[in-house]
Amino acid sequence: MSTILIQEDTICAVSTPTGVGGIAVIRVSGKQAIGIVDSLFAGRHRLSESASHSAHYGSMVRGGKTLDEVICTVFRAPHSFTGEDTVEIACHGSLYIQQELLRWLTDSGARMANRGEFTQRAFMNGRMDLAQAEAVADLIAAQTEAEKDLALSQLRGGISVKISELREQLLTFTALLELELDFADHEELEFADRTDLQALLQRARTMLRELIESFRTGNAIKQGIQVAIVGAPNAGKSTLLNALLGDERAIVSDIRGTTRDTIEDTLTIAGVLVRLTDTAGIQTTDDTIEQMGIERSRQAIRKAHIVIELLDITDPQPVLEDSELTDSQTRVRVYNKVDLQSGNESAEEIYISAKHKQIAPLVSRLEQEVIRLTEHADNAMISNIRHYEALCRAEQALQRVEEGLQQELSGELLALDLHDALDALGEITGQVSSQEVLNTIFERFCIGK
Repeated sequence: MSTILIQEDTICAVSTPTGVGGIAVIRVSGKQAIGIVDSLFAGRHRLSESASHSAHYGSMVRGGKTLDEVICTVFRAPHSFTGEDTVEIACHGSLYIQQELLRWLTDSGARMANRGEFTQRAFMNGRMDLAQAEAVADLIAAQTEAEKDLALSQLRGGISVKISELREQLLTFTALLELELDFADHEELEFADRTDLQALLQRARTMLRELIESFRTGNAIKQGIQVAIVGAPNAGKSTLLNALLGDERAIVSDIRGTTRDTIEDTLTIAGVLVRLTDTAGIQTTDDTIEQMGIERSRQAIRKAHIVIELLDITDPQPVLEDSELTDSQTRVRVYNKVDLQSGNESAEEIYISAKHKQIAPLVSRLEQEVIRLTEHADNAMISNIRHYEALCRAEQALQRVEEGLQQELSGELLALDLHDALDALGEITGQVSSQEVLNTIFERFCIGK
């Protein structure tokens, strides 16, 4: 899609979900948007003479034929989502009405919008930067309160402001370094104070590392916190999965080794998506199929943020070595089948009966861990792998600049690495972007957004 088409064409699409509903909204945006809709609209006032942000009741009529009664809301450039003249038509949700109205609009000079083209126009017209545009897609896809809050924070510019301020400071120093090149015959001239640059680099790298480290939390909120339930065969892992989900999701029996593969499902805890994985019982075995299941169990352990090690209280067999977990992972040791043996419980341990759905102590602990893992969600954090990779490249480039300062390299060489950092940061907000990257990002959107 070329920039010329984006700026000149008038586009239309249904912005509400596909299907029948009480109301559907069709969005029209572009230079001719108001005129095209006005040519089909019969109401008390002409849309072309109406003020921005005004709503008008009337009918859609062509050739004396009335299609539907509608409400048209007018948004005039630049005060619209796209930054262009825009009309949103609220019609009845009949699929026939939606498709016929789109046909009337395209016959009158509009064309069907591509995926994400409304948001892409908002970006091209300076209504939002690229990070904010991506947050729109995340907000639409949000399944939990935490995902919504994170996307909304990014849409409001939480990340963009930090990146832009840092980029501006680095850009100033880069310009001063390059200015020195114009006076190469006067080596004694130094426009960019190296001490100030060193201080800026330290602040910048600290900020970038904080954002990079926030990706673990941000990605967990966006993709879901991974929780693996592990233990010896017949410890009650599948029964626990069913109890947590409130559904008979996994097959349960007294036969050891019933679960031979991982079983996954999701639930929401403390407003955060949690992905539960029931794993095959870990034990020593010669059974090839069972060995494959155990290896998948260990893969689930490696991916997990939280590992529930479930022990049968009548025969507690730990299956996890401390070396199998990283410092960033949390192990929650739980004793199951307390209904079969009681009286020796410790206040510091978690005891449950998954069979009888007496799991409140575990649910409480999971809530605590989920809150702990996401406690900084209100601060600026990243959840987008594209942003993460760009931040890593920027931090590495600044590290090279810092090393270059220590080696007393020339300003020309320092400027090269600073440009690498500037380009990486610019990729996040769209100050540096290619059409291929833009197309890839906006193709993730639905048609009407």
